[in-house]
Amino acid sequence: MAATREPIANPAQHDRSFFGHPRGLATLFFTEMWERFSFYGMRAILILFMTDQVAHGGLGLSDSKAGAVYGVYAAMVYLACLGGGWVADRITGQRRAVLIGGVLITAGEFCLVAPSVAWFYLGLVLLMAGSGMLKGNVSTIVGQLYEKGDPRRDSGFSIFYMGINLGALISPIFCGYVGEKINWRLGFGLAGVGMLVGLVQYIIGARHLGTAGLHPASTGDAERDRRQKRNAMRGLAAGLTRWWECWSQRGS
Repeated sequence: MAATREPIANPAQHDRSFFGHPRGLATLFFTEMWERFSFYGMRAILILFMTDQVAHGGLGLSDSKAGAVYGVYAAMVYLACLGGGWVADRITGQRRAVLIGGVLITAGEFCLVAPSVAWFYLGLVLLMAGSGMLKGNVSTIVGQLYEKGDPRRDSGFSIFYMGINLGALISPIFCGYVGEKINWRLGFGLAGVGMLVGLVQYIIGARHLGTAGLHPASTGDAERDRRQKRNAMRGLAAGLTRWWECWSQRGS
C-alpha cells in the first residue's frame, strides 16, 4: 500500500501575536500591499506612457493600439491566476509560487525601465506571469493560517484586504507623479522598487507562516503525487519552450 502524507500541524494557527491574529498575516498583508502598489502604480501610467510622444519619452502608439495592449494585459493578469494556481497545486506549493511571482513582477517592472520596445513587451509578459503566480496563491495562504472553523478567519481576510486597498490607494499618487512629472520609466521603476520591498519582507517574514502553503496539494497517495508533479513539470517545461521559440521568431 502506498504511503500517505499525514497532515502537518501548523503552529501559525495558534499564533495570536498580530492583534489577535497569526504573525504571518502581517507578512502576507505587506506582501499584497506592495504587490498592489506595484500593480496599480504601473497601470496608472501604462496607457499614458504608450500614447505619449516618443520625444517626451513615450512609445508614440495610437490610442486604439495602446488600448488593445492595455486590455490584453489587464485580462491576462487575471486569467494567469488559473495557471498560477495549477503550478502551486501540482509543483511548488503556494509559498514558493508567491516567491516566484514576486521575482517575476519585480523583473517585469524593471524591464519596463529599459529604453527598448522589446524589453517593454517582455516586461508585460513577466508581469502577467508573476501576477498569476502571486495573486491567487497569497490569498490561499491567508486561509491556511487558521484552523477550520476558526472565528478569526473572516476578520483576518478583512485585514488582508485592507492591505490591498492601501496599496491601490497610494500607488497612483506616487508612481503617477514620478511618471508624469519626472520620467515615465522612473515611474515604472518606482513600482518595481515597491514590489522589491514587498519581496524582501516576504522572504524575511516567511518563518512566521508555519507550514501554510509549504507543500503542493496531495492526493493522499505519495506515488501518485510524485507522478503528477513529474508530469506537470514536463508540461510546464514544454509550454515555456514553445513560448520562447515563438518569442525568438518574433524577435528575428
